[in-house]
Amino acid sequence: MNKLSKSLIIILAVLLIDQGLKIWIKTNMMLGQEYHIFDWFIIHFVENNGMAFGMELSGKFGKVVLSVFRIVAVFGIGWYLYKIAKDEKSSMGLIVCVSMILAGALGNIIDSAFYGLLFDASYGNVAAFLPDGGGYAPFLHGKVVDMFYFPLWKGFYPDWLPWVGGERFIFFRPVFNVADASISVGIMILLIFQKKFLPHPAVEVE
Repeated sequence: MNKLSKSLIIILAVLLIDQGLKIWIKTNMMLGQEYHIFDWFIIHFVENNGMAFGMELSGKFGKVVLSVFRIVAVFGIGWYLYKIAKDEKSSMGLIVCVSMILAGALGNIIDSAFYGLLFDASYGNVAAFLPDGGGYAPFLHGKVVDMFYFPLWKGFYPDWLPWVGGERFIFFRPVFNVADASISVGIMILLIFQKKFLPHPAVEVE
């Protein structure tokens, strides 16, 4: 099996897991509903308009800009992945990382582009797939489904800290999905092993 085939398997596996879980959440849970697996591991259904871990650009224009940026970025990452996958000298570790990043980006693009067309809203009810009245938003205006919540550590900021002193904090607060995790893990591994994965030009000694 060549490197390109292995890359496609990674991308398809991440997409199947990501989309399978998102569709199950969307069609079985209401917005805000949660299941406590452990005290520190909660399946909590939220939706966001923007980037990974609930960050977003406000307004409809910001939503379109973000969606278009994602699509352009995916084409760029896809071209780079194809190029390194065809290069026999490329590290398989690099290909795995880029494949994970690409798969995660694709997973969230699918939500943004199509979920508004395919589902009705999840406010106060479980969403229906292909509802008779149409979806809740037009093309590129769908919301990203998030579900993983890990409140590992709860406490209060020290009183001496400015602005937040005495306020309650939770680590890890952001709710995320498989696509977010795939992007983050791919980037972290790439940063840690960049010297091993990325080619470095030889330095000529005079």
